[in-house]
Amino acid sequence: MKEPDATLSTALAKLREQHVRITPQRKLILDYLMNHENHPPVEEIYKELAPKMSTLSLATVYNTLNLFVELGIVIEIPNENGGVRYDFFGRPHYHAICENCGKVTDIYDPNLPQISSMLENTAQKQSGYDFDACHIELYGLCPECQAKGITVAS
Repeated sequence: MKEPDATLSTALAKLREQHVRITPQRKLILDYLMNHENHPPVEEIYKELAPKMSTLSLATVYNTLNLFVELGIVIEIPNENGGVRYDFFGRPHYHAICENCGKVTDIYDPNLPQISSMLENTAQKQSGYDFDACHIELYGLCPECQAKGITVAS
């Protein structure tokens, strides 16, 4: 499972706390995101899950993901071609993103809450914004692209 300390039942309980009806489609999509680290776009989620549930539509996948993003249990990650990928955010983490192939890797750091708080405080002082979330992305080259001799443009 992708998130060792976040179970499907815990995530579903969070949805129930927000008075969200647990449909078979929502449960299937949430389970998929929790168990895959590929940060898929909506079309890939649909393609993977449609054979498992004949009542699943692309519109349902879009609507479900939008709901999960609104509730803060899933985040959107912009991808290299202007689209969006989705990631279950049951345990805070940041992302390492390959500038060549677009691979996204989850990075778990026990210091992330303190780092996020520090960044939000600094940003609030400079901008006057009130923040409710912080998503960190680091860009570079993944090990596979490095092994191919690809270098980061300076």
